[in-house]
Amino acid sequence: MKRAATLSALVCLLAVTAAAPASPDAARRPDRPDRHQGSLLDSVPKKGVLKVCTTGDYAPFTKLDPAEGTYSGVDIKMAQDLAKSLDAKPRFTATTWATLTKDVAAGRCDIGVGGVSITLPRARQVYFSEPTREDGKTPIVRCADKDEFGAGALADIDKPGTTVVVNPGGTNEQFARAHIKKATIKLHPENTTIFQEIIDGRADVMMTDASETLYQSKIHPELCSLHPEKPFTFSEKAYATPRGDDEFKEYVDQFVHLAKHDGTYAKYEAEWMK
Repeated sequence: MKRAATLSALVCLLAVTAAAPASPDAARRPDRPDRHQGSLLDSVPKKGVLKVCTTGDYAPFTKLDPAEGTYSGVDIKMAQDLAKSLDAKPRFTATTWATLTKDVAAGRCDIGVGGVSITLPRARQVYFSEPTREDGKTPIVRCADKDEFGAGALADIDKPGTTVVVNPGGTNEQFARAHIKKATIKLHPENTTIFQEIIDGRADVMMTDASETLYQSKIHPELCSLHPEKPFTFSEKAYATPRGDDEFKEYVDQFVHLAKHDGTYAKYEAEWMK
């Protein structure tokens, strides 16, 4: 009887253990690719390096100097500040718009920066920080042709004889494909030279983020941004961080929040767009 009672108690104990909720550590198993064993909030200071993915082709947020191999821009300065706050140095890694969020998700870098717009498909791959700014699609044209486009409405742009230039694979092409039916859409693969297509008359309009049109009209006085204060769409820009690392995301959120409210982010933007 004593042995039977012992076996019965053991069976009950095993049943209770199986029914008990998993411990927090169970959510960080290696077979959970969207979870991190430990947080970048701890590992980055230990390693002394913050790995930053950026495209380098989207001024004013990220710009690569091919000759020097160095990056500059609003979000490059922010990434440098973020690394410093973590007692680390930034290590910039080249990526593309097609692979940026995939690189962050795969751990090739700790954060993705450079004018990254929040989209739902991207949000399935990464976390997004608190937004750095609001933005939206707006046209940029040759100032000499500004009157031809009236108020810059889509109807003024989408007409036969107008050539709309876009960089392939991103939100600019998506917007153009969705709204341009009568004008000609021209693909230009190089972000760094695409505005020269308008200047040289090989294209008439580009519709991109208002922030980019303000920067381009500053460095190219022959280009004019149309209604950047009232873009066609609403979007927000933010930084991409790995899914599952809640501690690191919360830290980046706080970093962005403070930079937006103590004048740091506005100062960096003013250096490029005003």
